[in-house]
Amino acid sequence: MWFFYVLSWVSLFVQICFVTISTAAGLYYLAELVEEYTVLSKKIIRGVILVTFGIHIGFLLFENLPTSMVICGIIAQVAHFCILKTFPYVQIISPLFIISIIMLVVNHYLAFTYFASVHYSFSEMMAYFTLCLWLVPFTLFISLAANENVLPTVAEARPLLDDNDVVSNYFSRRGKKYGLLSFFNYAKESILPQRTKKAF
Repeated sequence: MWFFYVLSWVSLFVQICFVTISTAAGLYYLAELVEEYTVLSKKIIRGVILVTFGIHIGFLLFENLPTSMVICGIIAQVAHFCILKTFPYVQIISPLFIISIIMLVVNHYLAFTYFASVHYSFSEMMAYFTLCLWLVPFTLFISLAANENVLPTVAEARPLLDDNDVVSNYFSRRGKKYGLLSFFNYAKESILPQRTKKAF
């Protein structure tokens, strides 16, 4: 009996490893797609934001969720929509990005306190969290990979150089990449074994 119990824990560990590797591979693939098709990605993210905004309006009309929670979600969607104006160039330290992060935390707090006090089924709670709280930030998180390969323009918020020499500054900064895709590339190079080519 103890042998089967130990096997169940080993099996759980193997399943967690498979889920982790699958999730990382899926995120890497999505980051590659966003990097290749930035215009289409912007349209998809805009559509997701509008659908989420419509869901919040539906909550105001058809459900009796707390108004503060719904208004906080609407403010978050407006901040997300404003972030898309400069897509794929996203500044993590911009006020809109910080407001969207604050709204995400506040909305999670309001949702947890509300769903802890009022009984809803698990599927209804997961529908709210997935569609209203996690979907848009997840798509914006994945789209940060496209920020690495954006060509700099003169229309950026602050000039890259005093004389606005955009091209030479781009090539001098090219080695510095801090996005999601570079993180996955670093993880791939440091974790997975590299094959060496034999010289004959």
